[in-house]
Amino acid sequence: MTTNKPSFHDETSLSERAEELGKKALELGLIPSFVVRYFADNRQFYIPDENQSEPLTPEEAYMRLKKIVEQASK
Repeated sequence: MTTNKPSFHDETSLSERAEELGKKALELGLIPSFVVRYFADNRQFYIPDENQSEPLTPEEAYMRLKKIVEQASK
């Protein structure tokens, strides 16, 4: 799995990619937990953060998780 090239073309594939990054961040111990709420037409993402209680959109989750994983790779 590489984080350099986007591997999505719609909201569903973007959500799937965000989930993959979330699982990777969990495996690497970069985040203590990761929750995805599934709805018929979208997903909501929760990444623990002292300042955030609102769910993230797939786009926000993807960008935040991508940054976390890339920073750990450096």
